Amino acid sequence: MTCNVGKVDRVIRIVLGLVLLSLFFVGPKTPWGLLGLVLLGTAFVRFCPIYRLLGLSTCQPTGAR
Repeated sequence: MTCNVGKVDRVIRIVLGLVLLSLFFVGPKTPWGLLGLVLLGTAFVRFCPIYRLLGLSTCQPTGAR
């Protein structure tokens, strides 16, 4: 598994994940709030399967000088 989630993408995923998760516990309590777990998981692992399927990556290239 290679990194395909960059630093800015990771921060955005963490913030959105926490917001969605808080809506699940505090707000309307719909199952869509559990999507926050997926965002948090992909942020901490730094890998997104959908990005891989689409051939995307927001990581900085390593060793490029």
